[in-house]
Amino acid sequence: MTSTVHTKRYLAPALSAALLLSAYATVAHGADGALVIEGETIADGATYQQARQETLRLYTGYVQSAEKALIDNFTKDTGVKVSMIRLTPNQLSERVLSEQGAGKLGADVIRTSDYPIAQAMKKAGVWQKYLPPVIAGTPELSLDQGQFNLTFDSVYSIGYNTQLVDKASAPKSWADMVSGKWKNKIGIVQGGSGGSTAALNRFMLSKLGDDYFKKYASQDPVIYNSLGQEAIALARGEVSVGTVKVSDIGVLATKDNAPLTFIVPTEGVAVYDYYLGMTSAAKNVAAAKVFINYNLSKRGQEVFSKLGEYPARSDVASPTVLGVTLPPIKSAQYFRMSTEDSMKYSKDDLKKWNADFNFTK
Repeated sequence: MTSTVHTKRYLAPALSAALLLSAYATVAHGADGALVIEGETIADGATYQQARQETLRLYTGYVQSAEKALIDNFTKDTGVKVSMIRLTPNQLSERVLSEQGAGKLGADVIRTSDYPIAQAMKKAGVWQKYLPPVIAGTPELSLDQGQFNLTFDSVYSIGYNTQLVDKASAPKSWADMVSGKWKNKIGIVQGGSGGSTAALNRFMLSKLGDDYFKKYASQDPVIYNSLGQEAIALARGEVSVGTVKVSDIGVLATKDNAPLTFIVPTEGVAVYDYYLGMTSAAKNVAAAKVFINYNLSKRGQEVFSKLGEYPARSDVASPTVLGVTLPPIKSAQYFRMSTEDSMKYSKDDLKKWNADFNFTK
């Protein structure tokens, strides 16, 4: 069996519009002009004034719609502008390592979801150590001796098109997805897309069984190159059900009125880390510091929670998206691949995925 490979590029023009998840934040300025948001100092006066004269250059592997939402809130709250380049984590890694090798790295800050990718960037000298003051009391959020920081955890689950599938007949579990009911109507992202698929691969093999890849492949799924592509295709009815990133579904459903929703499967959801760090090539250092500080501030963490991500900080509430509250972190339905397992299993899991899905790029 050879799975269908979907390579057409999907665009959602309305997503370019500003998405302000929270209209008001308490923004104040200290005596020296320091930036204070929701009672937390984001930057001292000198750093903040310099940052407002710069434009941050961000390279990101985060889903474009969600990253744009974060940037919109950041610029609204701080006045600091951002120029974004968005690629899938693997494509991002190739670009970053190529530019770094040529001495032409164009990013001030990089966000990626894959720990092995972050490690490869570390070995190539991409990162510049920076510990955001807002997490001084939570050193576990700073990884590899301050090279980069954990900012949030994204959620991989099951979604469906509400115009094609009613709630009563929608899948309730990962087992339902491979029951045969959705054959030729199901989507999935290719297993080597980045940290998201690495986490889903590990979840499927460790929680659903060593034969789950083959069961899913037997449904003749459409294979997409990225989560964003799959979400747009699902909204357009090109597939009825599929693997989805919860935050992406939330943004599409609320911003564009896309006919999408998601479930929390009985077996659980796959959760994966996103990392953020300053580069050794950063030219807009002040803007980079303000951006990283904002991401890990209570305000930034609340934005991620409203987008549908699990905040890295324990003092910010877990997300509720489209009326669905995601499982508590200590729940059996919460599956997070550790950095150690990411290094240990990702390559072999991908090799098995490619073989079981008969997939070649």
